[in-house]
Amino acid sequence: MILKDPQSLGALIRETRKQSRVTQKDLALVAGAGLRFIGELENGKPTCHIGKVFEVLRSLGLEIKVERR
Repeated sequence: MILKDPQSLGALIRETRKQSRVTQKDLALVAGAGLRFIGELENGKPTCHIGKVFEVLRSLGLEIKVERR
């Protein structure tokens, strides 16, 4: 999947969380983030703290791979 913007990253996180049958609250606890942060991240808020984003991704078993075009 190619992520082009914060909204596509948020959609991927939401989809993965739901497929894993994890609530936003449980994800927030596991990732060490607030419930509000998880909601904003899933909604594609462009100013989310990148360090927390990586913690959420790790908690869902996801990683980011950067490649040259």
